[in-house]
Amino acid sequence: MGPMNAVYSKLRTNAARVNSTIHESCQWGSTPDGGMNRLTANDDDKLVRDWFVATTKTYGCTHKIDAIGNIFAIRQGQNNTLPPIAIESHLDTQPTGGRYDGILGVVCGLEVLKVLHENNVTTYAPVAVVNWTNEEGARFPPCMLGSGVWAEHFTTEYGHSRVDLAGITLGRELKRIGYVGPELASFKTNPILAHFEVHIEQGPILDKASLPVGVVRGVQSMKWYNLKVVGREAHTGSTPMDRRSDALLGAAKMIVEANRISTTGHLAERGARATIAVINSSPQSINTIAGDVQMNLDLRSPFDEDVAEIERQCRESFARISKEHELSLTFDTIWTSPAVSFNETMKQCIRSSAAELKCNLELTSGAGHDSVYTSKHVPTAMIFVRCRDGVSHNPSEYTEPEDCAAGAEVLLRAVLRYDDHVRREHTIPLANKEFDEVLEKTSIVTEVQVEA
Repeated sequence: MGPMNAVYSKLRTNAARVNSTIHESCQWGSTPDGGMNRLTANDDDKLVRDWFVATTKTYGCTHKIDAIGNIFAIRQGQNNTLPPIAIESHLDTQPTGGRYDGILGVVCGLEVLKVLHENNVTTYAPVAVVNWTNEEGARFPPCMLGSGVWAEHFTTEYGHSRVDLAGITLGRELKRIGYVGPELASFKTNPILAHFEVHIEQGPILDKASLPVGVVRGVQSMKWYNLKVVGREAHTGSTPMDRRSDALLGAAKMIVEANRISTTGHLAERGARATIAVINSSPQSINTIAGDVQMNLDLRSPFDEDVAEIERQCRESFARISKEHELSLTFDTIWTSPAVSFNETMKQCIRSSAAELKCNLELTSGAGHDSVYTSKHVPTAMIFVRCRDGVSHNPSEYTEPEDCAAGAEVLLRAVLRYDDHVRREHTIPLANKEFDEVLEKTSIVTEVQVEA
């Protein structure tokens, strides 16, 4: 990746502004412990969306809002026949989340717009900052829903019909807060040229390496399952231990077994993850043996084939446990996200920009991001920013101000490098075409002169 043009090379982000904007955006949904609780389509989500639209208007942006509530703030370029280069993340949070997950990525995008605006620089391609709806999926499962609808992995109808624990649909709530937009939610009718995402790492690798930013190679393979274990309710006092069909005991053994499978042998060496974090038993009576358990299993690995192998071993082991305790087991897949490798040209733009800050670490994302869905249709890449102790989805989630600023700076330089790349791709072929047309005309004139 060559050097940036002279105008771009002089542009710099404002570190103090990046950090003040983070906290400005967190005035809606902040919690007394310093964390965030801004669930999709609640009143605080409406207020921060309104703020996002108003702020980007001051940077010269026009807006597209699609049917699933995704907001595209677009700053025009020199060649507006091209879709915009998108910078994106999300402003929704976990119910006990922090101030940086998703929020940092949107704020870094706002900083890029501000730098371009205050320096009166017009990029070759348009530039957009996107706020995707319901990335967390905390209120309306599944996660990454807005980008998934845009990528046509889900239909808009499916997205609108997702319900929260109170039985309220996402479509109803988006309409209530005024964010069911007129645009179709589709990459076909509302395209982008490329997709950059800044995100806190949500893991300890950068922190351990004492580096502020890293280049993300891709996202690991993920698969979610719904498990239902059915036994037989019985009295805890009068039912002998060897005559029980205890669904909760069987579920507990399955949890231990999933952990064993992912922490031993070659699967552990290759970074396998197996987690059961949701479990509900009934009838929830202290003197009644649980007869019914529902739980969710989350499997992850950098390799699709390893996720398949963990699943195979879990199914085999869980079936054995069920037989041992006279239980019936339902084991259904509810979500699949294959491993993703990001676009090499865009990664090189980030590599070159990170190297200027003496950062050269590359890593694979352990968490899912909206970039997973965008990568199916457009060139996509991610920048990770260090977070303290790798903690995320927690009020204590924290990224140093200097690291937030580094993420914004690498993003700015990477986007400008990619814009230079796009300019070369579109102007050099045009120049060659014009040169060929001149040669063709010269050849015709010469032939006429010879014939004369």
